[in-house]
Amino acid sequence: MNSKTVVQHHALGEFVTELFVSQKMPLAHARDVSDALLWANLRGVDTHGVSRIQMYCEMIKKGHINPLGVPEVIQSSLSVQVVEAHKSAGPIAVKRGTLLASEIAKQTGIGLVMIRNTTHTAAMGYYTEMLAQKGLCAIAISASRPMMAYHGAAGAGVSTAPLSLAVPARNQKAVFLDMSSGIISMGKLIQHKHQNHPLQEDWALDEHGAPTTDPQKATIPRPLGGPKGSGLALMIELMTSLPVMNPLLSCSITGANGGTRHNQNAWVIAVDISKFCDMEDYLTELDETVAAIKGLPKMDPAVDILMPGERGYLERSKREQNGIGITPTVIKQLNQLAQDFGVKTPW
Repeated sequence: MNSKTVVQHHALGEFVTELFVSQKMPLAHARDVSDALLWANLRGVDTHGVSRIQMYCEMIKKGHINPLGVPEVIQSSLSVQVVEAHKSAGPIAVKRGTLLASEIAKQTGIGLVMIRNTTHTAAMGYYTEMLAQKGLCAIAISASRPMMAYHGAAGAGVSTAPLSLAVPARNQKAVFLDMSSGIISMGKLIQHKHQNHPLQEDWALDEHGAPTTDPQKATIPRPLGGPKGSGLALMIELMTSLPVMNPLLSCSITGANGGTRHNQNAWVIAVDISKFCDMEDYLTELDETVAAIKGLPKMDPAVDILMPGERGYLERSKREQNGIGITPTVIKQLNQLAQDFGVKTPW
Protein backbone atom coordinates (compact mmCIF):
# COMPACT_ATOMS: atom_id res chain seq x y z
CA MET A 1 0.00 0.00 0.00
CA ASN A 2 2.77 2.43 0.94
CA SER A 3 5.45 1.01 -1.36
CA LYS A 4 7.22 3.44 -3.64
CA THR A 5 7.13 3.36 -7.43
CA VAL A 6 10.68 3.12 -8.78
CA VAL A 7 11.44 5.08 -11.96
CA GLN A 8 14.74 5.37 -13.82
CA HIS A 9 15.99 8.94 -13.61
CA HIS A 10 16.38 9.52 -17.36
CA ALA A 11 12.75 8.52 -18.00
CA LEU A 12 11.56 10.60 -15.07
CA GLY A 13 13.50 13.62 -16.33
CA GLU A 14 11.93 13.35 -19.79
CA PHE A 15 8.47 13.10 -18.25
CA VAL A 16 9.02 16.22 -16.13
CA THR A 17 10.34 18.11 -19.15
CA GLU A 18 7.32 17.15 -21.26
CA LEU A 19 4.98 18.14 -18.46
CA PHE A 20 6.32 21.70 -18.37
CA VAL A 21 6.53 21.97 -22.17
CA SER A 22 2.81 21.08 -22.21
CA GLN A 23 2.26 24.29 -20.22
CA LYS A 24 3.97 26.46 -22.86
CA MET A 25 7.41 26.53 -21.24
CA PRO A 26 10.21 26.53 -23.85
CA LEU A 27 12.02 23.19 -24.11
CA ALA A 28 15.39 24.49 -22.84
CA HIS A 29 13.72 26.09 -19.81
CA ALA A 30 11.65 22.97 -19.10
CA ARG A 31 14.87 20.95 -19.09
CA ASP A 32 16.45 23.39 -16.64
CA VAL A 33 13.54 22.92 -14.24
CA SER A 34 13.60 19.16 -14.70
CA ASP A 35 17.36 18.96 -14.13
CA ALA A 36 17.15 20.94 -10.88
CA LEU A 37 14.32 18.81 -9.48
CA LEU A 38 15.92 15.50 -10.52
CA TRP A 39 19.24 16.62 -9.00
CA ALA A 40 17.51 16.76 -5.62
CA ASN A 41 15.81 13.38 -6.05
CA LEU A 42 19.03 11.69 -7.12
CA ARG A 43 20.80 12.98 -4.02
CA GLY A 44 18.03 11.80 -1.71
CA VAL A 45 16.56 15.26 -1.10
CA ASP A 46 13.07 14.19 -2.18
CA THR A 47 11.46 17.21 -0.52
CA HIS A 48 12.90 19.40 -3.30
CA GLY A 49 12.44 17.02 -6.21
CA VAL A 50 9.43 15.92 -8.25
CA SER A 51 7.23 16.30 -5.18
CA ARG A 52 7.33 20.03 -6.02
CA ILE A 53 5.83 19.65 -9.48
CA GLN A 54 2.21 19.98 -8.38
CA MET A 55 3.12 23.25 -6.65
CA TYR A 56 4.90 24.53 -9.77
CA CYS A 57 1.88 23.69 -11.94
CA GLU A 58 -0.46 25.45 -9.50
CA MET A 59 1.80 28.50 -9.58
CA ILE A 60 1.70 28.54 -13.38
CA LYS A 61 -2.10 28.28 -13.27
CA LYS A 62 -2.35 31.17 -10.79
CA GLY A 63 0.10 33.34 -12.72
CA HIS A 64 2.82 33.27 -10.05
CA ILE A 65 5.16 31.51 -12.48
CA ASN A 66 5.35 32.87 -16.01
CA PRO A 67 6.26 29.84 -18.18
CA LEU A 68 7.41 32.24 -20.92
CA GLY A 69 9.45 34.43 -18.55
CA VAL A 70 13.04 35.09 -19.68
CA PRO A 71 15.58 36.38 -17.12
CA GLU A 72 17.15 39.68 -18.14
CA VAL A 73 20.24 41.56 -16.93
CA ILE A 74 19.00 45.01 -15.90
CA GLN A 75 22.07 46.38 -14.10
CA SER A 76 25.74 45.65 -14.49
CA SER A 77 29.08 46.72 -13.02
CA LEU A 78 32.57 45.22 -13.00
CA SER A 79 31.79 42.35 -10.62
CA VAL A 80 28.04 42.63 -9.99
CA GLN A 81 24.98 42.08 -12.17
CA VAL A 82 21.29 42.30 -11.36
CA VAL A 83 18.90 39.91 -13.12
CA GLU A 84 15.17 40.57 -13.42
CA ALA A 85 13.61 37.11 -13.57
CA HIS A 86 10.18 38.23 -14.86
CA LYS A 87 8.51 35.54 -12.69
CA SER A 88 10.31 32.74 -14.50
CA ALA A 89 10.68 29.47 -12.61
CA GLY A 90 13.46 29.60 -10.03
CA PRO A 91 15.72 26.99 -11.66
CA ILE A 92 15.68 29.00 -14.89
CA ALA A 93 16.55 32.33 -13.26
CA VAL A 94 19.07 31.03 -10.73
CA LYS A 95 20.86 28.89 -13.31
CA ARG A 96 21.18 31.99 -15.50
CA GLY A 97 22.58 33.87 -12.50
CA THR A 98 24.96 31.00 -11.75
CA LEU A 99 26.42 31.00 -15.26
CA LEU A 100 26.75 34.79 -15.21
CA ALA A 101 28.53 34.69 -11.84
CA SER A 102 30.93 32.13 -13.27
CA GLU A 103 31.72 34.31 -16.28
CA ILE A 104 32.32 37.38 -14.11
CA ALA A 105 34.53 35.47 -11.64
CA LYS A 106 36.71 34.14 -14.45
CA GLN A 107 37.34 37.74 -15.51
CA THR A 108 37.62 39.62 -12.21
CA GLY A 109 38.16 36.93 -9.57
CA ILE A 110 34.73 37.32 -7.99
CA GLY A 111 31.22 37.57 -9.41
CA LEU A 112 27.98 38.43 -7.65
CA VAL A 113 24.62 38.12 -9.38
CA MET A 114 21.48 39.41 -7.65
CA ILE A 115 18.24 37.85 -8.89
CA ARG A 116 14.89 39.54 -8.29
CA ASN A 117 11.30 38.52 -8.88
CA THR A 118 11.76 34.80 -9.39
CA THR A 119 9.87 31.87 -7.87
CA HIS A 120 10.72 28.69 -5.94
CA THR A 121 14.46 28.33 -6.45
CA ALA A 122 14.70 24.53 -5.83
CA ALA A 123 17.73 23.15 -3.96
CA MET A 124 20.44 25.80 -3.73
CA GLY A 125 23.16 23.14 -3.71
CA TYR A 126 22.36 22.46 -7.36
CA TYR A 127 23.84 25.84 -8.29
CA THR A 128 26.83 25.88 -5.95
CA GLU A 129 27.87 22.39 -7.03
CA MET A 130 27.65 23.59 -10.63
CA LEU A 131 30.12 26.38 -9.82
CA ALA A 132 32.42 24.13 -7.81
CA GLN A 133 32.65 21.76 -10.77
CA LYS A 134 34.04 24.75 -12.71
CA GLY A 135 36.78 25.19 -10.09
CA LEU A 136 35.04 28.02 -8.23
CA CYS A 137 34.11 28.62 -4.61
CA ALA A 138 30.40 29.41 -4.41
CA ILE A 139 27.70 30.82 -2.16
CA ALA A 140 24.00 30.87 -3.00
CA ILE A 141 21.21 32.24 -0.82
CA SER A 142 17.49 32.76 -1.34
CA ALA A 143 14.69 34.72 0.35
CA SER A 144 10.93 34.28 0.08
CA ARG A 145 7.73 35.20 1.89
CA PRO A 146 7.32 34.60 5.66
CA MET A 147 6.82 30.94 6.50
CA MET A 148 9.10 30.35 9.50
CA ALA A 149 8.74 31.68 13.01
CA TYR A 150 10.99 34.55 14.03
CA HIS A 151 12.60 33.80 17.40
CA GLY A 152 10.29 35.04 20.15
CA ALA A 153 7.31 35.47 17.81
CA ALA A 154 4.25 33.20 17.73
CA GLY A 155 3.88 33.44 13.98
CA ALA A 156 5.71 33.38 10.65
CA GLY A 157 8.02 36.35 10.23
CA VAL A 158 10.86 35.16 8.00
CA SER A 159 11.42 32.62 5.24
CA THR A 160 13.32 29.39 5.76
CA ALA A 161 16.05 31.15 3.75
CA PRO A 162 17.98 28.28 2.13
CA LEU A 163 21.69 28.68 1.59
CA SER A 164 24.52 26.67 0.14
CA LEU A 165 28.31 26.96 0.18
CA ALA A 166 30.59 24.88 -2.03
CA VAL A 167 34.24 24.41 -2.88
CA PRO A 168 35.74 22.34 -5.68
CA ALA A 169 37.19 18.88 -5.07
CA ARG A 170 38.77 16.30 -7.32
CA ASN A 171 36.95 14.17 -9.89
CA GLN A 172 34.27 16.78 -10.71
CA LYS A 173 32.91 16.65 -7.19
CA ALA A 174 32.49 19.30 -4.51
CA VAL A 175 32.45 19.69 -0.77
CA PHE A 176 29.24 21.59 -0.23
CA LEU A 177 26.74 22.48 2.46
CA ASP A 178 23.08 22.82 1.47
CA MET A 179 20.69 23.78 4.26
CA SER A 180 17.84 25.99 5.36
CA SER A 181 17.78 28.25 8.40
CA GLY A 182 14.85 26.29 9.84
CA ILE A 183 14.99 23.24 12.09
CA ILE A 184 12.88 21.62 9.39
CA SER A 185 12.29 22.79 5.82
CA MET A 186 8.78 23.41 4.48
CA GLY A 187 9.29 20.51 2.10
CA LYS A 188 10.13 18.17 4.97
CA LEU A 189 7.15 19.45 6.93
CA ILE A 190 4.87 18.69 3.96
CA GLN A 191 6.46 15.24 3.64
CA HIS A 192 5.70 14.47 7.29
CA LYS A 193 2.14 15.68 6.73
CA HIS A 194 1.64 13.39 3.73
CA GLN A 195 3.09 10.39 5.58
CA ASN A 196 1.51 11.36 8.91
CA HIS A 197 4.83 11.00 10.70
CA PRO A 198 4.98 12.77 14.07
CA LEU A 199 7.35 15.72 14.32
CA GLN A 200 10.06 16.06 16.90
CA GLU A 201 9.45 18.54 19.69
CA ASP A 202 10.48 22.14 18.96
CA TRP A 203 10.28 21.58 15.19
CA ALA A 204 7.11 23.50 14.41
CA LEU A 205 4.18 25.64 15.56
CA ASP A 206 0.49 25.34 14.73
CA GLU A 207 -1.59 28.13 13.21
CA HIS A 208 -2.11 29.64 16.66
CA GLY A 209 1.61 29.79 17.41
CA ALA A 210 1.66 26.86 19.85
CA PRO A 211 4.35 24.15 19.61
CA THR A 212 3.07 20.87 18.16
CA THR A 213 4.34 17.46 17.13
CA ASP A 214 1.18 16.71 15.09
CA PRO A 215 2.12 16.95 11.38
CA GLN A 216 -1.52 17.70 10.48
CA LYS A 217 -1.59 20.75 12.75
CA ALA A 218 1.94 22.02 12.13
CA THR A 219 2.11 24.98 9.74
CA ILE A 220 5.13 27.05 10.83
CA PRO A 221 8.69 25.67 11.06
CA ARG A 222 10.84 26.96 13.90
CA PRO A 223 14.29 28.48 13.30
CA LEU A 224 17.48 26.46 13.61
CA GLY A 225 19.28 27.53 16.77
CA GLY A 226 16.53 29.95 17.81
CA PRO A 227 17.81 33.51 17.34
CA LYS A 228 20.66 32.28 15.14
CA GLY A 229 18.39 30.72 12.52
CA SER A 230 15.85 33.53 12.47
CA GLY A 231 18.60 36.16 12.47
CA LEU A 232 20.26 34.44 9.53
CA ALA A 233 16.96 34.34 7.63
CA LEU A 234 16.35 38.03 8.30
CA MET A 235 19.84 38.98 7.10
CA ILE A 236 19.30 37.01 3.88
CA GLU A 237 16.12 39.01 3.26
CA LEU A 238 17.92 42.29 3.95
CA MET A 239 20.76 41.36 1.60
CA THR A 240 18.88 39.76 -1.30
CA SER A 241 15.55 41.59 -1.40
CA LEU A 242 16.16 45.17 -0.32
CA PRO A 243 19.09 46.06 -2.65
CA VAL A 244 16.97 45.05 -5.67
CA MET A 245 13.92 46.91 -4.33
CA ASN A 246 11.76 43.80 -4.07
CA PRO A 247 10.99 43.47 -0.33
CA LEU A 248 9.17 40.30 0.63
CA LEU A 249 8.81 40.08 4.40
CA SER A 250 7.44 43.51 5.21
CA CYS A 251 4.93 43.42 2.34
CA SER A 252 3.68 39.98 3.33
CA ILE A 253 3.37 40.85 7.01
CA THR A 254 1.63 44.19 6.45
CA GLY A 255 -0.28 43.24 3.27
CA ALA A 256 1.27 46.08 1.26
CA ASN A 257 2.18 45.89 -2.45
CA GLY A 258 0.55 42.60 -3.30
CA GLY A 259 0.79 41.10 0.17
CA THR A 260 1.44 37.36 0.17
CA ARG A 261 2.14 36.86 -3.54
CA HIS A 262 4.69 34.14 -4.23
CA ASN A 263 7.99 35.81 -5.00
CA GLN A 264 11.64 35.08 -4.32
CA ASN A 265 15.00 36.82 -4.60
CA ALA A 266 18.46 35.28 -4.60
CA TRP A 267 22.19 35.89 -4.65
CA VAL A 268 24.82 33.75 -6.36
CA ILE A 269 28.48 34.46 -5.60
CA ALA A 270 31.41 32.81 -7.38
CA VAL A 271 35.13 33.13 -6.54
CA ASP A 272 37.86 31.96 -8.92
CA ILE A 273 40.43 30.27 -6.67
CA SER A 274 42.99 30.08 -9.48
CA LYS A 275 43.30 33.87 -9.39
CA PHE A 276 44.79 33.62 -5.90
CA CYS A 277 46.62 30.29 -5.65
CA ASP A 278 47.67 27.30 -7.74
CA MET A 279 44.63 25.06 -8.20
CA GLU A 280 46.58 21.84 -7.73
CA ASP A 281 48.07 23.13 -4.48
CA TYR A 282 44.56 24.06 -3.31
CA LEU A 283 43.18 20.61 -4.07
CA THR A 284 46.10 18.97 -2.25
CA GLU A 285 45.42 21.10 0.82
CA LEU A 286 41.72 20.25 0.61
CA ASP A 287 42.52 16.53 0.44
CA GLU A 288 44.74 16.82 3.51
CA THR A 289 42.07 18.76 5.43
CA VAL A 290 39.40 16.19 4.59
CA ALA A 291 41.74 13.34 5.56
CA ALA A 292 42.48 15.02 8.90
CA ILE A 293 38.76 15.38 9.71
CA LYS A 294 37.99 11.83 8.66
CA GLY A 295 40.90 10.61 10.77
CA LEU A 296 39.40 11.95 13.99
CA PRO A 297 38.22 9.39 16.58
CA LYS A 298 34.69 8.23 15.79
CA MET A 299 31.87 8.48 18.30
CA ASP A 300 30.49 5.28 16.76
CA PRO A 301 33.09 3.01 15.10
CA ALA A 302 30.42 1.69 12.73
CA VAL A 303 29.46 5.15 11.41
CA ASP A 304 31.72 6.95 8.93
CA ILE A 305 32.65 10.60 9.31
CA LEU A 306 31.22 12.26 6.20
CA MET A 307 32.02 15.56 4.53
CA PRO A 308 29.25 18.01 3.59
CA GLY A 309 27.62 16.68 0.42
CA GLU A 310 29.23 13.24 0.64
CA ARG A 311 26.06 11.43 1.69
CA GLY A 312 24.32 12.85 -1.38
CA TYR A 313 27.03 11.54 -3.73
CA LEU A 314 26.69 8.07 -2.23
CA GLU A 315 22.91 8.20 -2.63
CA ARG A 316 23.18 9.50 -6.20
CA SER A 317 25.35 6.55 -7.17
CA LYS A 318 22.68 4.15 -5.88
CA ARG A 319 19.74 5.95 -7.45
CA GLU A 320 21.39 6.35 -10.85
CA GLN A 321 21.77 2.58 -10.92
CA ASN A 322 18.58 1.48 -9.19
CA GLY A 323 16.12 4.26 -9.98
CA ILE A 324 14.26 6.86 -7.90
CA GLY A 325 11.51 5.76 -5.52
CA ILE A 326 8.40 7.96 -5.59
CA THR A 327 5.79 7.85 -2.83
CA PRO A 328 2.14 6.93 -3.57
CA THR A 329 1.06 10.50 -2.72
CA VAL A 330 3.39 12.03 -5.31
CA ILE A 331 2.58 9.35 -7.90
CA LYS A 332 -1.11 10.21 -7.49
CA GLN A 333 -0.35 13.91 -8.04
CA LEU A 334 1.79 13.21 -11.12
CA ASN A 335 -0.80 10.84 -12.59
CA GLN A 336 -3.44 13.56 -12.33
CA LEU A 337 -1.15 16.16 -13.91
CA ALA A 338 -0.23 13.75 -16.71
CA GLN A 339 -3.92 13.22 -17.40
CA ASP A 340 -4.67 16.96 -17.27
CA PHE A 341 -1.91 17.87 -19.72
CA GLY A 342 -1.90 14.81 -21.94
CA VAL A 343 1.55 13.53 -21.02
CA LYS A 344 2.40 9.84 -20.83
CA THR A 345 3.88 8.63 -17.55
CA PRO A 346 7.01 6.41 -17.52
CA TRP A 347 5.54 4.01 -14.94
